[in-house]
Amino acid sequence: MGKNKLARFAENLTFDNLFQMPYDEIKDKEFHLKGKWRQEYFKNNNPVVLELGCGKGEYTVGLAKMYNDRNFIGIDIKGARLWRGCKTAFEDKMQNVAFLRTHVQLTGKFFGKAEVDEIWITFCDPQPKNENKRLTCPRFLAIYSQFLKPGGIIHLKTDSKELYDYTFEMLNNENHGILFATDDLYNSSFTGDAKNIQTFYEKMFLNEGKKITYIQFKL
Repeated sequence: MGKNKLARFAENLTFDNLFQMPYDEIKDKEFHLKGKWRQEYFKNNNPVVLELGCGKGEYTVGLAKMYNDRNFIGIDIKGARLWRGCKTAFEDKMQNVAFLRTHVQLTGKFFGKAEVDEIWITFCDPQPKNENKRLTCPRFLAIYSQFLKPGGIIHLKTDSKELYDYTFEMLNNENHGILFATDDLYNSSFTGDAKNIQTFYEKMFLNEGKKITYIQFKL
């Protein structure tokens, strides 16, 4: 393991906005903030928004800067990636941001029924060889339904046309509600946060001439 990663892991331990729970500890119990994020961590009653597979937390931090009346939590298993978002939010003294290091399939251990108002999935691994690992497959949607409020919105933003097509077809087949969908976001009529923030990888994809796709839906 590189020295840079080791240094980031060490610094992660100093951030009070990062929660890390080893699998062996969480597999048989639930997180102490489950159902209590607003009251005990954020100290307000504002909506809670998750970014799943958040990487460097660019949407988590970007949206939190735009909306100080909402609470944002970025979730990823890669601690070296989370370091960037944690450090930015910590140094900027952002009170409406937290990060959680865990696998997305374990999120039901961390959030209570209807505790989450909105979910963002941005440029996740499209898992071309395994549909059951895609973050928009029925298995994962069933997990999100445990804590997403009724009518809560899910956003998928990706450069993967395969993941976009799969998700669009699956949502129709499962009778979920598609609110907006486009296979070319920046040449669409859409106006909103999906256009307002661009991640590092998104900028790279756009420079390569790739189209960005976007689906907004509810379960």
